[in-house]
Amino acid sequence: MVSGAAATTVPERLRAEVVAVRPHDPKAFTQGLVLHDGTLYESTGLYGQSSIRALEPATGHLLRIELLPSGLFGEGLAFGGDRLVQLTWREGVALERDPETLAERSRRRYAGEGWGLAHDGRRFIMTDGSAQLFFRDTNTFDLLSTVTVTRRGLPQEGLNELEWVDGHLYANVLGSEAILRIDSETGTVTAEIDCSGLLTPLERARANVLNGIAHDPATGHFLITGKLWPKLFEVKFVPVAP
Repeated sequence: MVSGAAATTVPERLRAEVVAVRPHDPKAFTQGLVLHDGTLYESTGLYGQSSIRALEPATGHLLRIELLPSGLFGEGLAFGGDRLVQLTWREGVALERDPETLAERSRRRYAGEGWGLAHDGRRFIMTDGSAQLFFRDTNTFDLLSTVTVTRRGLPQEGLNELEWVDGHLYANVLGSEAILRIDSETGTVTAEIDCSGLLTPLERARANVLNGIAHDPATGHFLITGKLWPKLFEVKFVPVAP
């Protein structure tokens, strides 16, 4: 059942204003992106090609890389305290990694698919491509609760990569050129952020979908990219002109 508040909420309209354009590996099938202590961490997918990478955020220079076993498909990525956790798509395995070496430390099991991952300071928040947010224990990864995300009163399917910033959850939607800002307690979408037109038509034809959101607390800006995108964009979210 959708509450009256959720049903009547009209999301704020924002757009991504480009501040700078940075290099991005056009062969990286980006599934997760997070900036932590000056290092950009990226999870990439596809069987036999999945990896976790540590990058210099300004240049895209590869600092470290760890390949996943061929039977694992890399997905969302997030820090929970000092825990760096990488999801897998259909394998039901969350990999905890050493932030310095990227080596696998341990594994946690979960039911269903893994898509996006974030941490709100208390719990991990996970998506599986549906309209659900799954809240998981930081230490055990056990499921604590779920919330249905609604947009203008209707369930929002396709929730993908996530980023938690100052009490708000930001989400890619599979196949969409928009990022959603979500009240994770109620599941209500509070803003729709237009990220269209970032790539040239030729670049867009060669690339896959928008996917990857990282926040830079030093500037308040966001870093966004996509699967097989040749560029990473530093952007700020500004109101759409009336």
